[in-house]
Amino acid sequence: MKKSLIAVALLLTGAAQAAPAPVEEVGGGGSTADRIARLERIIKARQQSEVDMQQRLDSLQQEVLDLRGLTEQQNYQIQQMLQRQRQLYDEIAKLGTSGTANSVPAQQSVTATTGSTPSSLSETDAYQQAVDLVLKQRKYDAAIPAFKSFISQYPNSTFADNANYWLGQLLYNQGDLTQAKVAFENVVSNFKESGKRADSLVKLGMIAEKSNDKNAARNFYNQVLREYASSAAARIAQQQLAAIKP
Repeated sequence: MKKSLIAVALLLTGAAQAAPAPVEEVGGGGSTADRIARLERIIKARQQSEVDMQQRLDSLQQEVLDLRGLTEQQNYQIQQMLQRQRQLYDEIAKLGTSGTANSVPAQQSVTATTGSTPSSLSETDAYQQAVDLVLKQRKYDAAIPAFKSFISQYPNSTFADNANYWLGQLLYNQGDLTQAKVAFENVVSNFKESGKRADSLVKLGMIAEKSNDKNAARNFYNQVLREYASSAAARIAQQQLAAIKP
């Protein structure tokens, strides 16, 4: 799509350069004033043609930028899906080797739905239980203690950054900005390579805005632009920056 738009732009540019201006005979009869007037009309016609072409090029450039942003968002979503697939493969492999795929007692399932994380659950199962409370059961209040329990029990888990982000998002949605800030700061400070770090910085900027700390909000958004310039999070940060009134 990008190549097609660029090709169109080049063709339009070539057309603008090759297209002759309206033909008027500058020489010939008439007074000097008439010849000057005809020459001015030719110049104006060429200038207008250049303006029109520039406007078309500007429009095409904006379309390219929009498509680039859409591509970034789609790539981000694809990466998230691929990550989730890898997690599922790991879960299947662990279940296959442990032989516990169907051995979770009924009492464990009941306890998990209430938001607690039984110590007998594996790391992967405990994390998945908390996620399911959000995505499948829509029990957001119960998911908060489930993620807290998981983070407490598995602070160095490969899912710890995601768990902290989930927790921060749930608390943010509830309006508990203080605790949400702690969760997002944990992602930013302790998981430098996490795919959730840029999003957590954006959330910290939003929390700063809600707390009427515009300078802190700008700092967070600018950090995203510096460290994750080509990410979908950077686009959100740019939008938030533009919306902050002086």
